[in-house]
Amino acid sequence: MSDSVPSSPVTVRSEPATAGDFSPDWRTARLRQVIPLLAALAGVVVGLLAGAILIFLSGADPAAAYLAMFQGAFGSQRALTETLLKTAPLLLMGLGLTVAFRAQVWNIGGEGQYLMGALVGAGIGLSLQAIAPPALVIPLMLMGGLVGGALWAAVAAFLKLRFQINEIISTLMLNYIAEYWLLYLVRVPLKDPDSFLPQSIQLVRSVRLPTLGDTRIHIGFLIALGLAPLVYLLLWKTPLGFRIRAIGASQTVARYAGMNVSRGIVFALLFSGALAGLTGIMEVSALHTRLKAGILGGYGFSGILVALLGRLHPAGVLMASLFFAALTIGAQTMHSLYGLPMALAQVIQGLVVLFVLAADALTRRWIGTR
Repeated sequence: MSDSVPSSPVTVRSEPATAGDFSPDWRTARLRQVIPLLAALAGVVVGLLAGAILIFLSGADPAAAYLAMFQGAFGSQRALTETLLKTAPLLLMGLGLTVAFRAQVWNIGGEGQYLMGALVGAGIGLSLQAIAPPALVIPLMLMGGLVGGALWAAVAAFLKLRFQINEIISTLMLNYIAEYWLLYLVRVPLKDPDSFLPQSIQLVRSVRLPTLGDTRIHIGFLIALGLAPLVYLLLWKTPLGFRIRAIGASQTVARYAGMNVSRGIVFALLFSGALAGLTGIMEVSALHTRLKAGILGGYGFSGILVALLGRLHPAGVLMASLFFAALTIGAQTMHSLYGLPMALAQVIQGLVVLFVLAADALTRRWIGTR
């Protein structure tokens, strides 16, 4: 028997191996990151084009109307101030809903949580404004807003986990309960005795949110901006954020991996409710200055559109909230110059979101086939 070793069929390369020999095509990976962003931008453009058709059918020049909208939102210091004031509540609401939607928890109760946060926070302010310093009252009001919104969301969390009641139904119904509860309070126990209107007494100036310099922009805008990177860190840089995204991807897989799905659902609902409540007390303290029937700004439902248009990412939510605020404020200029209905801005918002979601779905399907 020969002791010689058989020759190996493996061919030895004379050139040194490169990193590209062991990694996937980086161009394909980069395209998979860029294409969804381009698709979202294309959805925005198509949505605006569809809005232009509606403007044309209304008897106005679309280019001139959009220019008026832009100038009405950014063309002066006053316009920019109003746009930023509208951006802050949309951003806060959208950030909270981003966390909930990432966990596949469909919180439709932002309106009710907004109202309960406003009610609890303003109640603290009205009770303490005459006996405590503003440096104590303002933080307590903001904390009251967070707690009020979170507790109202906790009702839906309890109903979901204890009785398996769908959170879409429960949070939606809780909106009406909160609204009529507020209407009762400002008509009877909290009614201003010196007013014929259903409203509470006014928050004194010292306990309202401070403004930045001589502008009307209040510190709530800075709070909203500061929360955007914090939500990003929460979702993508912490174990809790990983669990939230894992639960949203598949509750079955998350349970198999040993994650507490119920705890993740509760956190997502309470977090989104807390930010909705914070939105409520910020709007009441800085702008409305009292509890009354007209404090609802539709932010609970607009926040859903902002979160979806922002693709459930804090950076996208920031851009989407600014975009929606500009449409809303700019629509007032369109209305005054061309007589276009104010509701047209909401229609354009809806069209943009629909086309962005459609583009996102088509992109995901296209990437999935590659």
